[in-house]
Amino acid sequence: MKGLGTDEDSIMKLLTSRSNSQRQQIKAAYKTLHGKDLVGDLQGELGGKFETLVVALMTPPILYDVTSLRNAIKGAGTDEKVLIEILSSRTAQQVKDITAAYRQEFDADLEEDVTGDTSGHFRRLLVILLQASRQQGVQEGNIETDAQTLFSAGERKFGTDEEQFITILGNRSAEHLRRVFAAYMKLAGYEMEESVKRETSGGLRDLLLAVVKCARSVPAYFAETLYNSMKGAGTDDQTLIRVMVSRSEVDMLDIRADYRRLFAKSLHSAIQVYTESLSLSVLNYTGIY
Repeated sequence: MKGLGTDEDSIMKLLTSRSNSQRQQIKAAYKTLHGKDLVGDLQGELGGKFETLVVALMTPPILYDVTSLRNAIKGAGTDEKVLIEILSSRTAQQVKDITAAYRQEFDADLEEDVTGDTSGHFRRLLVILLQASRQQGVQEGNIETDAQTLFSAGERKFGTDEEQFITILGNRSAEHLRRVFAAYMKLAGYEMEESVKRETSGGLRDLLLAVVKCARSVPAYFAETLYNSMKGAGTDDQTLIRVMVSRSEVDMLDIRADYRRLFAKSLHSAIQVYTESLSLSVLNYTGIY
């Protein structure tokens, strides 16, 4: 960054060859050596999508989730996509850590901010997910009962009892839900995802679908999220950056495998096709190269 111009390639290669914890150590050492904030200097030198990506790389994982949620609910309107993606896919402990970090960072209650910015059944399920209190393990005696309750609440009646969907899908463990989905398929003749699409709408439908897909497989959910971010006219760069950065040290290898299985092509080639300047840095960072 010193002198005229900026060596973006060197910045990219250095930052993407280190883990997030190592980047935090680099940031601290930079402050000690130069008396400046590394992220602030990077922002002053970079711009556009590359700046957005680099700032994301320099942010600790929990703080990145916290900031993403804050921006989703405090900007103009509500970015429901971010709320759905984060709260449906994080573990119970991660949600608890996010809630604590949100209070520390913004001196505010995440649940209060979410409820103040959402409404109806969508808000109710978000609140349940924020409680991070899913049941543990499989309740053998409840598998058939849960499947029957879901069937009776949707396909079997005129209208939909959304509360039953919210209660069961929001409170049961992923392992238990997978067993319920299998029982539901035998009972209703539909996959759970198909019934959710038929019986619900709007934000609630999108959130329920994300909960169901994450119960089946979090990596497959993110593979599909990445695919959708690059599908159609234009690219959803914010989602692409958010997923690649947040999952790179968690389950990116599994996401890559599921992407190839689901869409018959590599994530590497998909990103190369749909992005320009972002592609090399994201791909290097996630180990696809």
